[in-house]
Amino acid sequence: MSDAEHRDPATAPGSGARRTAISEGMVALLKDYYGVGPTQAKTYLHDDLVVCLLRGGFTRVERTLLEGGRTSAVIEQRMAFQEVMRSRFVAVVEEATGRQVVGFMSGNQQDPDMICEVFVLAPTDLLEPH
Repeated sequence: MSDAEHRDPATAPGSGARRTAISEGMVALLKDYYGVGPTQAKTYLHDDLVVCLLRGGFTRVERTLLEGGRTSAVIEQRMAFQEVMRSRFVAVVEEATGRQVVGFMSGNQQDPDMICEVFVLAPTDLLEPH
């Protein structure tokens, strides 16, 4: 293996288990708190970045709002929910990676339906050391 492969957590031994733990943890949280959960999840881990993409899992109320043209109401409600869930999402990533999360960003879209959760891990050269 090259030096780059040893430094990159995505290719390090056990990285598949970390990505799986994050995907499964995020799906479980959404199922527990929404009552339904994503039907697909895929997590990417590279250097100081974790990206979790989730598909499916709209509630009946959300689907009704979307069919009625109220997409902004669904987006706003989902963003509020994700902010409330922040500490739980962060805990899943920190437990799986063994690293502190120093940044969390979230986004949604409806067609096709996707949720994207982005985490920045410490240490990172994006932030100045304290």
